[in-house]
Amino acid sequence: MDCKITSNDVVVSSWPQLVDEVYRDAWKPQLERFRSDYAFRGLSDCRYQLQNSFLRNCGTRPELEYHLLRNFIKYARTSEPNLTNTQLRALVLAQHHGLPTRLLDWTYSPFIAMHFATSNTDKFDIDGVIWQVDFVQVNKLVTEPLKALLSSEKCNAFTVEMLESKFSTLHKFDKTIGPSSVLFFEPPSIDDRIVNQFALFSIISDATSVLDHWLVKHPEVYRRIIIPAELKWEIRDKLDQANITERVLFPGLDGLANWLKRHYQPKNI
Repeated sequence: MDCKITSNDVVVSSWPQLVDEVYRDAWKPQLERFRSDYAFRGLSDCRYQLQNSFLRNCGTRPELEYHLLRNFIKYARTSEPNLTNTQLRALVLAQHHGLPTRLLDWTYSPFIAMHFATSNTDKFDIDGVIWQVDFVQVNKLVTEPLKALLSSEKCNAFTVEMLESKFSTLHKFDKTIGPSSVLFFEPPSIDDRIVNQFALFSIISDATSVLDHWLVKHPEVYRRIIIPAELKWEIRDKLDQANITERVLFPGLDGLANWLKRHYQPKNI
C-alpha cells in the first residue's frame, strides 16, 4: 500500500466492490430513486493532496492571483464576451484553459473519476484514489447570504449566476464567506468538455489553502476509495469498453490521440 490509510478510507479489491462503493448512500427513500450527494475526484496517485493549480504554481503568494486573472481577462479573446464579465466567470474560463487558479475540478460521475484515477499508465505501479465529498453537506455549511440563496433556489449546488448575484469579485467572495470556507458550484456549459465531464468545481476562500486540511476538520463530509495498483488495468479496460475515454471527455483530435495512444499500449511495455 502506497498511502496512509485512515478511518475515512476504504481499500477495494475488485471491480464490483468499487462500483458498490461509489454508489454507497445513493438511494434516497423519499424519492425512491438513486441520487448521490457526492462529488468525485480521481487521482492516479493516492498520495497526492487536493492542491489547486495556483498553489502548485505560485506557492504561498496569494497576491499573484489577482495579477494572473487581471491579465487573463485583459488578453483573452473569445467569441463569448460575457464569459469574462465577472472575475468568477473569468476564473472558470481560465481554469478550463489551464491557467493556475484556486478552483479544483470535480465530477458528478464516479466513472469519470475512475477514468482520471486510471488514465495515466505511467502510474500503474502506484495505488490510485477517488475522493468523494458530500457537496450537499459542504454547501450547507456556508454563511449568509449564500445559505439563504441556496434555500430560496431549492437546489444543492450553486451556479455561477447565483454566486454572481451576491458578488462580482473574488475579494468580495472571500470577505463574504469568511476564511477557509469551501463551496461547490456548477460551471456554465462553456463547451462539450465541460458537459461531457459532468463537471463541477470546488472553490475555497483562500487561494493557497489545501482542501485536505479543511476536510480533515469535517470528516463527516468525505471518504476516499483507494484503488490498488494491481486493479488499475482491469478498471481501465472496463472503462474503455464503456466508452469512458479521452475521446469522449476531451472532444477533438488531442483527446482522440491520447485515447489511441493508451488503448494500443502493450501491458508489459
